[in-house]
Amino acid sequence: MDDDMLADQHRLVELVEADDWEVTDVELSAYDSPWADESNPEATVTITARKTYESEADEGGDEDEDQDDNPFRVK
Repeated sequence: MDDDMLADQHRLVELVEADDWEVTDVELSAYDSPWADESNPEATVTITARKTYESEADEGGDEDEDQDDNPFRVK
């Protein structure tokens, strides 16, 4: 793997984390393109990240958890 590819991967992860996402998995795939006549390798970066969002109830809303009528919520 090329050092430039790894540096780009780290930069992408830093950008995602700077936006308050928690990176949980990163995959870097390097390959030679079968469609290009060049000998330059290509790379694909897959980043899996998660971020928790506050609901209106968490922000001090008037909704009581006991009054939740969602049939899919586990109580």
